[in-house]
Amino acid sequence: MTKLYSDKKVIAILILPGLLLFLFAILAPICLSVYYGFTDYSGMGTATWIGLNNYKELLKDEVFWLSLRNSLFLAIGFICIQHPLAMIVAAVLDKLGGWGENFFRCVFFIPNVISVAVIAYLWKFIYNPDFGLLNNVIKMFGGKGDTNWFSSENAIWAVLVVLIWHGFGWGMLIYYTGIKNIDPTLYEAAEIDGANKVQAFLRITLPLMKPVIQVNVTMAIISALKQMETVYLLTNGGPNNRTQFTANYLYQQAFKAFRYGYGNAIGVIFIIICLFATLLLNWIFKDWDDVKVRRAKA
Repeated sequence: MTKLYSDKKVIAILILPGLLLFLFAILAPICLSVYYGFTDYSGMGTATWIGLNNYKELLKDEVFWLSLRNSLFLAIGFICIQHPLAMIVAAVLDKLGGWGENFFRCVFFIPNVISVAVIAYLWKFIYNPDFGLLNNVIKMFGGKGDTNWFSSENAIWAVLVVLIWHGFGWGMLIYYTGIKNIDPTLYEAAEIDGANKVQAFLRITLPLMKPVIQVNVTMAIISALKQMETVYLLTNGGPNNRTQFTANYLYQQAFKAFRYGYGNAIGVIFIIICLFATLLLNWIFKDWDDVKVRRAKA
């Protein structure tokens, strides 16, 4: 078997399917997007080379910058609200044990297995200003209960709540899996040394979960940038583009406004931001390790 895996022909045959998949499903579309980003292609007919005109227009496009800002808000919401709660819930589930652990793990993950269309229309009914559940609950507690949750002032916050809630299950499940892979003897040793649950979480769980946190945070930022289906079904970027997100705006420009070249320019910027975010997070987490090493040596 060792001889077989050291044979260069065998290695090439094993690598070839994955390499072809990467070339034709990932690299080739990216290269085409880069090319069309320099054209005025409408999706039909021929493409005319216009150089950096699409990118110059992007710099002045207020809707694009608004969509990017909304995506940034969502990424912050994922990192600062969704993920800390997901990690705490995962840690609690790990200690819960028994049927309760399995039951609540499934309950928290249910939104992720429901169709996005169902989720969007469910929240439309919840937010309905006339008969929605949210306004009725507010009335029960003495409030007016007549808020229009999709007005210009409230729409972005309403959409952010839905997106953070909808993705909670994935984040929780990834953290839960990471916690399950931590050696339980470490917690037993900490308990013998007199550490309480909070101290064990801060001194054992968090440091050992660093690779999982890095992956989850990177995925959260990319997910925030590529949010499209839920936004499209909830508000389609309205009212007045207040809930516009980068991926949804790309779709509108490329397939509704028939500005395929401009949409691809947005896609190229999207790829650059994702690469930059990934490199930045790798640098931050590497720097975190370096700080810990320096402290240990000191």
